[in-house]
Amino acid sequence: MIIQKEYKFYAAHRNETLQDKCSNLHGHRYGLRCFFEVERDGDISTLFGEFDNKVEPWLKQNYDHGMLININDPLFATLNDHCHRTGETFRLKLFNGPTSVENLAWMLFTEITEMGFRLSHIEVRETDTSVISYTREDWIRDNRYFGGSRNLSIPAPTDLDVGHRT
Repeated sequence: MIIQKEYKFYAAHRNETLQDKCSNLHGHRYGLRCFFEVERDGDISTLFGEFDNKVEPWLKQNYDHGMLININDPLFATLNDHCHRTGETFRLKLFNGPTSVENLAWMLFTEITEMGFRLSHIEVRETDTSVISYTREDWIRDNRYFGGSRNLSIPAPTDLDVGHRT
């Protein structure tokens, strides 16, 4: 059985690897639609609030009104320097690769799965007309591709700490 839940968050990013408008810093109102696989156990399978109680606060803490940034982007070093000089902090979600919607989908799928949920797929809406559908099969394939050496998320603090990061 599939339970579908929708969430949203606002975040800035840029894709410095492209030679177009997306290499400029800009923001999106991201939509996240999760398709949770559940098994019926009695009269009900799962209370919808069980998803919201974990996913919504996690999105607010780690993504909402933050910046997705590749640690290899020269802008990251500039922000790091600024924070060290001024004491200002930013909510940064660090990637070890471009902040494309494809890589964001991999990261979201990974982190939601680590919460103990089983997903059949997710949809990540970057704009009103652009949505990526990311399946468990995509995730398994990407995990083989990225392996341990190209992990897109940076979960542990490093000496490049820029105030508030996730």
